[in-house]
Amino acid sequence: MGDKEKVLRDADDAYEELRQAVTGLDEAQTRTAWLGTWGVKEILIHIYAWDREMAPSFARIDRGEPPYPAGAYDDYDAWNARFVEADKEASHREVLDALETSHRDLVTAAGTLGEEHFAEGASARGLFESIAAQHYREHATQIREWRSGQH
Repeated sequence: MGDKEKVLRDADDAYEELRQAVTGLDEAQTRTAWLGTWGVKEILIHIYAWDREMAPSFARIDRGEPPYPAGAYDDYDAWNARFVEADKEASHREVLDALETSHRDLVTAAGTLGEEHFAEGASARGLFESIAAQHYREHATQIREWRSGQH
C-alpha cells in the first residue's frame, strides 16, 4: 500500500471515529453548548465547512499553485464564526448529511493528486491530514469526553 492509499484510508477511518462519536445523539443534545459557545452541531458545521473550503486546494496544488492565497485564512476564528452562522438553522440530519458529503468531496479532491503529493513531508499530505484525520480525531475525542461526562 502506497502513502496515498494509507493517508486516504486514515482519513476515512478518522471520519468513522467522528461519526461513531455522534451516533445516537438527538437534536437537543447536538444543540447543547459545552465547548465555549459550541455544541456538537457547531463542531460538525465547522468540520464540514473547512472540508468544503479546502477541497479546491488540491486542484490548485495539482496545477503547481499554492493551495490558497497567502493570508486568506489567517483569522480562523472569523471563518469559524461565519461557517457556523451560515448553517445555524440546519437540523441535525442536515448537518450529518453535509458532513458526509463534504468528507467524500474532500477525499475525492485529494485523491486526484498523484502519489508524489502524499510522500512524507509533501505539502498536500500535510494539508490533507490536518483537515481530515487530525481534525476529525481532535473533535471526536472532545465529543467522546463530553458524552462520557453526560452519564
